[in-house]
Amino acid sequence: MLRILLPFLALCTGIASAEATNIGSRRELFVDKLLIDQMQGATLRLHHPEEAGIAVKFDQPWEGRFSAYITVIHNDEANKFQMYYRGNAGFKDGTSGEVTCYAESADGKTWVKPKLGLHEINGSKDNNVMLANLAPYTHNFAPFIDRRPGVPKEQRYKALAGLGGKSGGLSAFVSADGLHWQKMQEAAVLTKGAFDSQNVSFWSEAEQCYVAYFRVFTAGVIDEKTWKPKGVRWVSRATSKDFIHWTDAVQMTCDQPLVDHIYISQTNPYFNAPHLYISTAARYMPGKAVLDDQAKKELADDTKAYPALIKDCSEAVLMTSRAGTTAYNRSFMEGFVRPGQDFRDWTSRSNYPACGVLQTGPAEMSLFVERHYGQTTALLQRLTLRLDGFASLHADYAGGEMTTKPFIFTGKALHLNLSTGAAGSVAVEIQDAEGKPLPGFTLDDCMAISYDSIDRVIDWKTGSDVSALTGKPVRLRWVLKDADVFSFRFE
Repeated sequence: MLRILLPFLALCTGIASAEATNIGSRRELFVDKLLIDQMQGATLRLHHPEEAGIAVKFDQPWEGRFSAYITVIHNDEANKFQMYYRGNAGFKDGTSGEVTCYAESADGKTWVKPKLGLHEINGSKDNNVMLANLAPYTHNFAPFIDRRPGVPKEQRYKALAGLGGKSGGLSAFVSADGLHWQKMQEAAVLTKGAFDSQNVSFWSEAEQCYVAYFRVFTAGVIDEKTWKPKGVRWVSRATSKDFIHWTDAVQMTCDQPLVDHIYISQTNPYFNAPHLYISTAARYMPGKAVLDDQAKKELADDTKAYPALIKDCSEAVLMTSRAGTTAYNRSFMEGFVRPGQDFRDWTSRSNYPACGVLQTGPAEMSLFVERHYGQTTALLQRLTLRLDGFASLHADYAGGEMTTKPFIFTGKALHLNLSTGAAGSVAVEIQDAEGKPLPGFTLDDCMAISYDSIDRVIDWKTGSDVSALTGKPVRLRWVLKDADVFSFRFE
């Protein structure tokens, strides 16, 4: 009988291994349901960033109320943070009135606008203008640091910029220092899209290629003579091996109906889990006017300069994608960064996020959001979250649990980023692929954690060593009470 069963058991093990996701030692966040099989009493909870003060005021004549399309990056070699953004006091897209401005910071919190001395503005070079007289590229210049191994020093920084229509599309730029730029070639490298917003690109460590995300409309080609879009604003993606030759654009799919206008996606690899792409996207609500008469009265001067100011509203939402896929996950349809109690943020195109989520402390990461867009008080606000803290596996005081799908890992211990109440706890049981608790790693064996920690190793009665399970399909059964788990990793 055993001889008959052995081939069958081997076949079942092979099937389980083939279906198991191999996560290796990478960090997994609870922002999607890729690894989730069942939940009872537990949920995925979206967390909201906390306001942390003003990062930059757009108060210089060459910046103005229409400063926008901000990119924030961390130069780890120079140990500094860098910020790039459009300066636009006149709101004439793609004209010489637009400039690209620069700011920097030692800690990502306090920012300065250095006098670069590169361009004369209003009779002086004492300004932070990095690019000028380079329309239409100064409309939406969006740099990144190229971390591809072996990249030439003179191409350490790269950027895409440009508009559609007569301008030809997006052109590729390179720089050695992030301040002095040149085109890689005269012709545009991407030509099919609605490029009049921020178009992001990066080197993907996980995909080993360059990736670009840019805006399109869901229902086909735009009539560029009358500019009548079809469908809602959405996102397409393309890839490249050399930043010049790109694949045909592929429109992203989504696990939710495409009913929102996603104005800018701000899709980038998450620094703590680069296989996971985080999009702090802008949800634009055209025609949704919410301001009362008193607010309109206080905005009277700004409304004269920009009549559309009171006709729309917007906010930031959270979307995610996995490296190598053309699908967005929207586990959370609610607002990620809401307009808030300041009526000046319930206006057209306010609350658009900058591109870039950066670590600014041992347990802190920062993101940046435009406030008061189109107004004389326009500014960029810093917001903070705990590390990995976009969302969590959550259970309230009544408790709950979640069981994962089978996966394969490598590592010696299970590390958690978690937070519990004093009466709360988190326990983990390791099961085989069929859901049977493994001896020594059962729920009764687990030493439940009651604590708040960015990196806490979980123990069972025999200790924390799980290396004997490396390479074998397993499931995790999470049992929580008044607790949040933000991420986990085997290492």
